[in-house]
Amino acid sequence: MQLKIMPKKKRLPAGRVPLILFLCQMISALEVPLDPKLLEDLVQPPTITQQSPKDYIVDPRENIVIQCEAKGKPPPSFSWTRNGTHFDIDKDPLVTMRPGSGTLVINIMSEGKAETYEGIYQCTARNERGAAISNNIVIRPSRSPLWTKEKLEPITLQNGQPLVLPCRPPVGLPPAIIFWMDNSFQRLPQSERVSQGLNGDLYFSNVLPEDTREDYICYARFNHTQTIQQKQPISLKVISVDELNDTIAANLSDTEFYGAKSSRERPPTFLTPEGNASHKEELRGNVLSLECIAEGLPTPIIYWIKEDGILPTNRTFYRNFKKTLQIIQVSESDSGNYQCIAKNALGAIHHTISVTVKAAPYWIMAPRNLVLSPGEDGTLICRAYGNPKPRISWLTNGVPIEIAPDDPSRRIDGDTIIFSNVQERSSAVYQCNASNEYGYLLANAFVNVLAEPPRILTSENTLYQVIANRPAFLDCAFFGSPLPTIEWFKGAKGSALHEDIYVLHENGTLEIPVAQKDSTGTYTCVARNKLGIAKNEVHLEVKDPTRILKQPEYAIVQRGSTVSFECKVKHDHTLIATVTWLKDNGALPNDERFTVDKDHLVVTDVRDDDGGTYTCAANTTLDDVSASAELSVVAPTPTPAPIYDVPNPPFDLELTNQLDKSVQLSWTPGDDNNSPITKFVIEYEDAMHEAGLWHHQAEVSGTQTTAQLKLSPYVNYSFRVMAENSIGRSLPSEGSEQYLTKAAEPDKNPTAVEGLGSEPDNLVITWKPLNGFESNGPGLQYRVSWRQRDGDDEWTSVVVANVSKYIVSGTPTFVPYLIKVQALNDVGFAPEPAVVMGHSGEDLPMVAPGNVHVNVLNSTLAEVQWDSVPLKSIRGHLQGYRIYYWKAQSPSQRNRRHVEKKILTFQGSKTHGMLPGLEPFSHYSLNVRVVNGKGEGPASPDRAFSTPEGVPSAPSSLKIVNPTLDSLTLEWDPPSHPNGVLTEYTLKYQPINSTHELGPLIDLKIPANKTRWTLKNLNFSTRYKFYFYAQTSAGSGSQITEEAITTMDEGKMAMASRQVDIATQGWFIGLMCAVALLILILLIVCFIRRNKGGKYPVKEKEDAHADPEIQPMKEDDGTFGEYRSLESDAEDHKPLKKGSRTPSDRTVKKEDSDDSLVDYGEGVNGQFNEDGSFIGQYSGKKEKEPVEGNESSEAPSPVNAMNSFV
Repeated sequence: MQLKIMPKKKRLPAGRVPLILFLCQMISALEVPLDPKLLEDLVQPPTITQQSPKDYIVDPRENIVIQCEAKGKPPPSFSWTRNGTHFDIDKDPLVTMRPGSGTLVINIMSEGKAETYEGIYQCTARNERGAAISNNIVIRPSRSPLWTKEKLEPITLQNGQPLVLPCRPPVGLPPAIIFWMDNSFQRLPQSERVSQGLNGDLYFSNVLPEDTREDYICYARFNHTQTIQQKQPISLKVISVDELNDTIAANLSDTEFYGAKSSRERPPTFLTPEGNASHKEELRGNVLSLECIAEGLPTPIIYWIKEDGILPTNRTFYRNFKKTLQIIQVSESDSGNYQCIAKNALGAIHHTISVTVKAAPYWIMAPRNLVLSPGEDGTLICRAYGNPKPRISWLTNGVPIEIAPDDPSRRIDGDTIIFSNVQERSSAVYQCNASNEYGYLLANAFVNVLAEPPRILTSENTLYQVIANRPAFLDCAFFGSPLPTIEWFKGAKGSALHEDIYVLHENGTLEIPVAQKDSTGTYTCVARNKLGIAKNEVHLEVKDPTRILKQPEYAIVQRGSTVSFECKVKHDHTLIATVTWLKDNGALPNDERFTVDKDHLVVTDVRDDDGGTYTCAANTTLDDVSASAELSVVAPTPTPAPIYDVPNPPFDLELTNQLDKSVQLSWTPGDDNNSPITKFVIEYEDAMHEAGLWHHQAEVSGTQTTAQLKLSPYVNYSFRVMAENSIGRSLPSEGSEQYLTKAAEPDKNPTAVEGLGSEPDNLVITWKPLNGFESNGPGLQYRVSWRQRDGDDEWTSVVVANVSKYIVSGTPTFVPYLIKVQALNDVGFAPEPAVVMGHSGEDLPMVAPGNVHVNVLNSTLAEVQWDSVPLKSIRGHLQGYRIYYWKAQSPSQRNRRHVEKKILTFQGSKTHGMLPGLEPFSHYSLNVRVVNGKGEGPASPDRAFSTPEGVPSAPSSLKIVNPTLDSLTLEWDPPSHPNGVLTEYTLKYQPINSTHELGPLIDLKIPANKTRWTLKNLNFSTRYKFYFYAQTSAGSGSQITEEAITTMDEGKMAMASRQVDIATQGWFIGLMCAVALLILILLIVCFIRRNKGGKYPVKEKEDAHADPEIQPMKEDDGTFGEYRSLESDAEDHKPLKKGSRTPSDRTVKKEDSDDSLVDYGEGVNGQFNEDGSFIGQYSGKKEKEPVEGNESSEAPSPVNAMNSFV
């Protein structure tokens, strides 16, 4: 059998292991445990356990120690070769081998040189079972040579030029670390402009005057010897063009002067690497470093890209201001072309670096030790990869296998040695060597042929103790050849395991992922192979976890007062708990002010330095818990009022006395925060049916800490408690453990049972199902029963799943049914359900209403009456009656396909109704239909009726055209809604003088067929207001108003021009002065009366302007009043047309006084038209209808009086 230990785990459900847990380990490599009892009689070939690195650089000032450690039974002996030949250490007094070890110590500190012992060393460890060899260890002493002396000339450069300061450190072993510093050992600052290359040189993309200094020094640090070597300082001077010209002037002719510009900007060029392309080779696993440094002015910026690919995100890093690209853990996939781009404002250049990744050999599968029993088969596999592909060679006991003694049990097949029917003489150590030009790998693997019965190495009757809900590991360390199989038993042999999952590790360990209290017991491990059997018993105890029930709380106390921290701990009663108090994670101060009792830490006479974090740590041998609180010390202040808050949540919930329909819940109250707890509110969660939803369960007094709770069947209960005080309710406690009650039959039936048909021949029975909480058990179903109400049929029943609807087909149309729905589950039936009545499906009514007649009440309203339809012909629930009515089409409209019909529905069994909103003087038709839940029945025969005439609407428009000296022409359009036959038009008009007073009202009748009328014999230059409306036999319609002005007399204008000449006469000037004085006196009187609070008779003025046509509406005549539209009001104030002037302000602000001068003409702003006529500004108050006469209570306006005089 081929044996090896694998680190993975196997999971087996215990439900599939009826009696025992069986672990069969197929292991292909097994280390013999170095247990003292085993080592007494078990043999094992040697194994190298420790050796020096392949490339071993030693410090020449210290002794050379070459390590070689190995294990085996019997203990191996050691020998060495140097440069391929035997190294006789006995002949060199400086070389010793440590006892029981193969490690060499070469004492060169007293005498000798490290260089004498340079070479390639290899260690061999040998016993009777074989020989193992180490790697070839190359010993080289480290070197830190001095810099060669050289004379460095000072460097002088023009500002802006590029520069490379070479370092060229001496070649040391290992290579030196390079850095640049000044004489003060301060690192020189570097930037995108100035930086150190991978070769150690210092590169300047362009120099600046501040670069001038005499101490550019390159240092080389050799870590192995801890020495630092330095190069001679380099002096650099950067000069401007003017300084350069001064230098030239002192030595050269004037013609060799530089231009005035200090430096010339230039595109980038690369300082390193040279050319457009280069090649880089790197080994797999190393760090790939690519470098590009460019010069230019301004300073170039470096960018990197990979052609035909992207840079690896997590392995790519930029160094040296992005001048160096590094890829760590480089692999073959990183081969390719990388491009660096240098760019500034004047241009860009690029350089391509072709990268090839080679690989020293690395393991795909290293050979592993084999422990076989006589007669078994096995294989050693040695697989490695590299670039180029490595060559595999085998050795046995350090000798190439081609020249080693022949073994008939082995056969070589490339990278594999196949063993068959091994015997004890087949034991040996095999070496696999994988090599290419970049390195080699060497691995030892032994084949040990043993015949050993099973042995269990774990101590007998080992006791394991774990905390509940944590994993438990039961060990069964074993050994045997052939490899034993492992079996686990719990309790007496043959008892079954019922836990859900066990984890069986290949080293024999049994893992219980979540140990519970019932996991406690004795477990037996049995190991078997063909040579024997071994077993061992171990014991497991599962303990309750340690918990802190009451944690210390944050406190702020005054200096000199006392503070107490509480820490209440609960632990397993079989364990001993130790409670320790800490301050700031250290021991408490050794001060008598600190006292600790069972649950409290008390600090008296608190000082400032007592502030900090106090921790309560509870420890048992198996677990530990801790809780901390902060203490803040403040200066004494007047005693503040206590801080009141809602209580802290209760905790430590526990369920006891668990019965089928009740349980006792207990809890520990939280802090009441200075307000006594008045009650506790208990809520429950049903994790089976409504996980995450909490419902009210009960309330108890604030003095209780237990409650007996009534439970429902088949509910997975979890409880939480909230405390309440006068401030409010606390946050909920943590949920209790879950408790699943037993199932029972339902104790209630579904609600909202209805029976309605969706089709004429069915009955749809619906109900509100029970929720999961109400089901009381699994398998919730419903028994649906029905029968006709008026028949003698038996109940028909059917049991349906947990749904909310059942359809009965083949029923007569609209027949009453008796229905009941009863719940049931796997346990039994709910109580007898209540009976409800429903109906099967409805169908459309069959008969139309009869005896339909119409009574027209007025021009817009009609009453319709009809006979009711027999109930049997309705075939459903009577919803009401529906009237369809429409206006008859005129001859011009009869070609229209669509007739707009209006619908009015009258609920219930009404047999009459009103049709409002009819159009006067129109012909209508209507029909009536009965409506049920299914729809409408047939229509009654159409019934025609007509509405009488009504009053017309206002004329559509009114315009005044062709004004002359004594005439005005009116043009209008007929009313848009005549509502009958027009009989005539009525025109009323009256003049308006300059003081806004209305003249006598003139009434004029105009034939109905006219749309134009000319008024003659009017006064010149006079404003008129017109009121115009149409009439039918039903009465007068709404009026439309307009205003207009006749033109001015030319003779009057001439007279006015002659008066201009009179104005130059003295008598006229005196008269005008008298008039002005009179106006002044009138103004003074007006202001005096106003200041005294006197009021003008505004109300009388408004009454005088009242519209004589407006009649009060009767409140008891029962007719619909006509509503005057906003448009008609607006028409009363239309602006004047044809040259008339619109007043600049037609409104009066609310804050203005009621006796404003504007109303009485004293505030009028007079203006003249081009023809000399005066236009006054009208009052902002709303105009009233005209009245006859020109009486007015207004005082005459002085300005108007003056105009009249002129």
